[in-house]
Amino acid sequence: MLKKIKKALGLGPLNPTEGKTIIINTEALESRVALVEDGKLEEYSIERNEDDQIVGSVFKGRVKNIEQGLKAMFVDIGLEKNAFLHFWDAIPAALDGGIEEIQREGRSKKKRKKITSKDIPSIYPIGSEIMIQVSKGPIGNKGPRVTTNVSLAGRFLVLMPFTDQFGISRKIDDPKERKRLRMIMQKLSIPEGMGIIMRTVAQGQRARHFVRDLAMLLDQWETIAENRDGNKAPFCCFREPGLIEKTARDFLTEEIDQVICDSQETTEYIRDIAGRISRRARRRVQHLPSRQSVFDKVGIQKQIDEAFSRQVWLPCGGYIVIDETEALIAIDVNTGRNRGSRDVDKMILQTNLEAAEEVARQMRLRNSGGLIVVDFIDMRQRKDQQAVYRAMKERLKRDKAKTQVLQISSVGLLEMTRQRLNESLRDALYEPCTYCEGRGRIKTTLTMSAEIQRRLNTTILKKQGEVGDLIVIVNSDVLNRFREADSKILVELERTHTGRLIFRSDPNMHREKFLIVDAATEKEIQI
Repeated sequence: MLKKIKKALGLGPLNPTEGKTIIINTEALESRVALVEDGKLEEYSIERNEDDQIVGSVFKGRVKNIEQGLKAMFVDIGLEKNAFLHFWDAIPAALDGGIEEIQREGRSKKKRKKITSKDIPSIYPIGSEIMIQVSKGPIGNKGPRVTTNVSLAGRFLVLMPFTDQFGISRKIDDPKERKRLRMIMQKLSIPEGMGIIMRTVAQGQRARHFVRDLAMLLDQWETIAENRDGNKAPFCCFREPGLIEKTARDFLTEEIDQVICDSQETTEYIRDIAGRISRRARRRVQHLPSRQSVFDKVGIQKQIDEAFSRQVWLPCGGYIVIDETEALIAIDVNTGRNRGSRDVDKMILQTNLEAAEEVARQMRLRNSGGLIVVDFIDMRQRKDQQAVYRAMKERLKRDKAKTQVLQISSVGLLEMTRQRLNESLRDALYEPCTYCEGRGRIKTTLTMSAEIQRRLNTTILKKQGEVGDLIVIVNSDVLNRFREADSKILVELERTHTGRLIFRSDPNMHREKFLIVDAATEKEIQI
């Protein structure tokens, strides 16, 4: 797969089993980002242009209601639904368990008055203004969840304007490196009353990178404070960057070999961001001109399609089955076609180890969260159970979402939780099926519109000169989407074709089905 990429870019050969590549596809309706490691899809994200991504955004809100029974208040931040603020999220919190707190030289630890949940209603009465940050986006019929503990994430640092605490990510476990980072932290010029956390990617970075990152975060906070002081609630003081900018901020590290974009505008945008880091980082951003989706061109679209199947095969021949319910996610592990070893215990251990790795990957790809229960194949020996448990813990280290894993039980069940910040990709790509009264899932018209446009683009490229007018037969709901929202995009697509694009609806056609027919021969075109 990586050899395809190098060939497309006109570069020399590269070992197809090595390297990390970020691939960015920008289209009229959505942007998609994939992280490919050693030829395998490891991260996948989608941002719809009509979506309002607010996690991480900072608002000046107004308290609308206080619910003593829930120990929470509802805050108007200018959205359709009021934000949910639990009393404990309104109290300056200690650093979480993923951070080791550092005491800075020259700063005495201040004694704070102890605030309890009983004090919150008097601190924030109904009608009062409050500055909050969205910690979890709206999911289903629930509004966003917010906190008063504002934090601003940079490339290497996290700035906490209201908390004078300092910490280093516990994922940096080298004692020498932690000592070096502590020394750098002591030298940083941080305003009184503010604190910072060194992120995991801070490992191995030079002091100048932290100075530059801190300066950018302080400028960002100054702008937020000006917006807060100069506007009435509700008001958005800071909007969290979109998917492309967050990708450049969080993923463009020394470990990434290259970034490939199919949009010249996006390429230049990321190059500008990368240029603030280093000239070397800027050179790693490549533009891959392509009239078809870059995911199709480099051959990872198939991996994406397979990743969201209910049944996922493992290299050993076993497979896992993933079922998402309202309360939890249930994952079943099966040996399947794995008959490679006469030692049954060894075969079961191999299947379970591969399943642990794949489960961790699938949770990242699908952005699944909440309670997850994995039913591993029963292992008789405790050492085998411990090996699978350690494998799961190790694979989850690369997950940016917070996770908690319990030991495998005597019946082979592993329970874990994964932080849910936004709706899962399943909920973003699909909506409840009207055909089966909500018992199944069906793709949205937006998703179908994007897929049909991609198929049309591929058809036009491959059949240019061989066919004239094309008839596209779709479900009536999808046709309404074309007429009302995507007509301009289709006009631009038609200009690339020698013939006309004729759209017809068939009310009996399933939402997820469509036909592309050669108008002259009235035969369906297969690609």
